[in-house]
Amino acid sequence: MRPIRLPEPPIGSSGLPDICSTIRRAVVIGNGFAGAENQCFGLVRALGLSHRQSLYRVTRPRGRINEWLHWLPVSLHIKLDHVIRRICGDSRFQIMVKGKKLMPLSVENTGLSDILEADARKIATLARETLEKNGPLLVVASGRDTISVASWIKRLAPENVFVVQIQHPRSHLNRFDLVITPCHDYYPLTPQAQKQIPWFLRRWITPCEPPGRHVVLTVGALHQADSTALQSAASAWHDELAPLPKPLLVVNIGGPTSHCQYGADLAKQLTSLLPKVLWSCGSLRISFSRRTPLGGIHDSAKIFIRYLYGHSLFVEAVINRYLTS
Repeated sequence: MRPIRLPEPPIGSSGLPDICSTIRRAVVIGNGFAGAENQCFGLVRALGLSHRQSLYRVTRPRGRINEWLHWLPVSLHIKLDHVIRRICGDSRFQIMVKGKKLMPLSVENTGLSDILEADARKIATLARETLEKNGPLLVVASGRDTISVASWIKRLAPENVFVVQIQHPRSHLNRFDLVITPCHDYYPLTPQAQKQIPWFLRRWITPCEPPGRHVVLTVGALHQADSTALQSAASAWHDELAPLPKPLLVVNIGGPTSHCQYGADLAKQLTSLLPKVLWSCGSLRISFSRRTPLGGIHDSAKIFIRYLYGHSLFVEAVINRYLTS
């Protein structure tokens, strides 16, 4: 059984920016989406502040008409929801039927009831009052709904916070100390894009200016997969993966988006692509994410396993917690 080998973490200097010598705590402002929040956690982890982080979340009103109002700024959406409730009464907008249970629409069923609402004034006050004891506060935010909160914190406590906005805010970059965004956000400024965009639309497509000194461009999204995390995962999965014939092919099944709905049709499409690579594989592992719909999991698993049955391959479908709960 050959052990899984990974590159060792850098030896000597910690590799952390100079900011870590001054900032010893962090606040993450999330929007409830794992993709955006994990980027914040990845940055905080890389800075060595995971043990001194707090999570706040920007939450929109949910349910009924609110599902059509996500294009509004968060603050305006909340005020409009309050007006609607005052006019129409809470009883018509505050509950929804889920099976036989009635649930408040304002409560997101995530199991994270201890996460505080992102209030810019309270966070700014916290930064000012604890500056002498704990030093300046690092504020890391990601996602469109967090832009106004993060920029407002910077405006209220400019000398007490260092605000990092992940993903391009599209305007007023000077409201943040640092903006981290992927290179493709600046594709509209490239010669290729300029040829594709009609001249009368160019002024409306952001960003309009090249990245400044306080903009950091990345190739992909930030994440938490550093050397320590990889070593830990390799140790946890070693006994299960090491005996498998190599090379190992992993098929990750994610969740639906507005442009891609998961179901039997997609499973059949993915299955039709497998023969092109199966000849080069020693083992195959199918993994479903938490976002994969329950029906989609059943359909995909049945179709994949039915197709692969009879092949001389080790096949294991990893079904997520929805099937075991």
